[in-house]
Amino acid sequence: MPDLSVNIGSLKLKNPVLVASGTFGYGDEFKEIFDLNILGGIVVKGISLRPKEGNPPPRIAETPCGMLNSIGLENIGVERFLKDRLPSLKELKTEIFVNIYGKSVEEYAELASILKGVEGISALEVNISCPNVKEGGMIFGSNPLWASRVTEAIVKNTDKMVIVKLSPNVTDISIIAKVVEDSGAHAISLINTITGMKVDIQSRRPVLGKIFGGLSGPAIRPVALYMVYQVVKTVKIPVIGIGGIVSAEDALEFLIVGAKAIQIGTANFIHPDIASKIIKELEEYLYAYNIKSINDIIGSLRV
Repeated sequence: MPDLSVNIGSLKLKNPVLVASGTFGYGDEFKEIFDLNILGGIVVKGISLRPKEGNPPPRIAETPCGMLNSIGLENIGVERFLKDRLPSLKELKTEIFVNIYGKSVEEYAELASILKGVEGISALEVNISCPNVKEGGMIFGSNPLWASRVTEAIVKNTDKMVIVKLSPNVTDISIIAKVVEDSGAHAISLINTITGMKVDIQSRRPVLGKIFGGLSGPAIRPVALYMVYQVVKTVKIPVIGIGGIVSAEDALEFLIVGAKAIQIGTANFIHPDIASKIIKELEEYLYAYNIKSINDIIGSLRV
């Protein structure tokens, strides 16, 4: 059978299919739906230093070819995650990626320190699309200086692989990508959601309780694919593609432009077992075209 295994730096994945943070809970919620061991990896929902309630409802709104969400990064906090959730995740035979976020550079560094040396965690995925409270509400991921500072602080305080997740809400994403690479990131994932909003024309009020939210789903896939293409040409470290992937064909587009792996996000809400189907379809594609390894596809774009 074709070989689906890929390498993200020193980390070997059984296949390039991961499930994205915020769309798969803490992972074990899906264990009754399909065998989670077949996944290349699970990226758990964003973890903060302390528990967070999230934004007021409504939090989700459907849009053409996608959805808006304003969850507000609700989570149980790092202490409860380590105590209540990680033990069951460690039993799985797949890689576990912990997505982390903070309100300051110091919070990111502290989180990295707490997770240092913890068994069962393959890598940290760093969400830098969060407001930098100490700097007047600026987003870490849109400012090269702060993106660099966060990355350096985490790399300094962890023994894990560091994957920085980039925001698309910037003028030139390749600049941020190069900065985090130069600051020590081992890999990059992109894209996070695109900022958007929806209005109820009867009440003339925003549909989301927080007024705006993050647009995800197939609507953003062409944008995500283009940005992955840009970043792959800019950096030497591995790139993980995210954005509106709902089929093996979608996944192959990202791999062909150079992504080493992909993450499935919004599609998990529609078809909770979609990742297992995409893995099977990727294998069938390689077999049909007599391709021995998925690595022969990665970066094979002809221009």
